[in-house]
Amino acid sequence: QVQLVESGGGMVQVGGSLTLSCTVSGITFSKAIMAWFRQAPGKERERVALVGSGGTTSYANSVKGRFTVSRDNAKNTVYLQINNLSLEDNADYYCYCYNENSWGQGTQVTVSS
Repeated sequence: QVQLVESGGGMVQVGGSLTLSCTVSGITFSKAIMAWFRQAPGKERERVALVGSGGTTSYANSVKGRFTVSRDNAKNTVYLQINNLSLEDNADYYCYCYNENSWGQGTQVTVSS
């Protein structure tokens, strides 16, 4: 059974940086298409970054240049580095596996001014 566990969320100040991690078990991770989504209070969940099994990446326009998604197949882990955090980045962040249609439990990012 696939399991996704996020970590790395927390409280940071505007302009700071954070790296989220999502460790996956129960599947052949190297073949997985992985994505990061976020959901701010009162808003719909949106995809912010995706990394394919071959390492190809794509980003939402709103985060291009500040977010970097990467993967380490040896560690079964996908990362999301967030730079120059703004108040608009306040949200719960979730990783998602397209192959299994499975979500992690989420990790909260709180940005303070």
